[in-house]
Amino acid sequence: MKGGDPYIRALMRTISASEASSNRPYSVLYGGQHVNNLNRHPEICVTIVTGLNKGNCSTAAGRYQIINVTWYNLASRYHPSPGRFLFWASYSFEPEYQDVVVYRWLSDSRFWGTDISQQLRQGKLPDVLRRLSPTWTSLGYGIETNSVSKSLPQIYQKMLIEELKASGKSV
Repeated sequence: MKGGDPYIRALMRTISASEASSNRPYSVLYGGQHVNNLNRHPEICVTIVTGLNKGNCSTAAGRYQIINVTWYNLASRYHPSPGRFLFWASYSFEPEYQDVVVYRWLSDSRFWGTDISQQLRQGKLPDVLRRLSPTWTSLGYGIETNSVSKSLPQIYQKMLIEELKASGKSV
């Protein structure tokens, strides 16, 4: 994604590093398989094999591992161009739309009850990750930490430097 707030973009890249470590993050399903069609959320339920939710299934998909119900709720608010067919809307899950929807969501201080960008500018990354952990459980404060979770502050700093540089700003 180009443009916008470099602090939010760096956060998005950090979430992706923890949630969708794949060379094709936009098409990855929970568990690591990929889909080819991103015209809409894949809605493929993959059985969870470890952890507290073992035996249940997850429809998490894409760069930000968003489940189908969450995607449709978010898309109805933040998607730039829903395709309308009579009585229902079809929201593309193509990479650009995953990025735009998540960017707009993270930028919505009413939804989160705080200005995430401002918190990041104040160096409060741990507070931000803690707030987002119920949504993205691998962020270090959730129920499914992974091998990347402990490295997220360093990953965020690296991403922030790159994003600030790309936007012509300095740290």
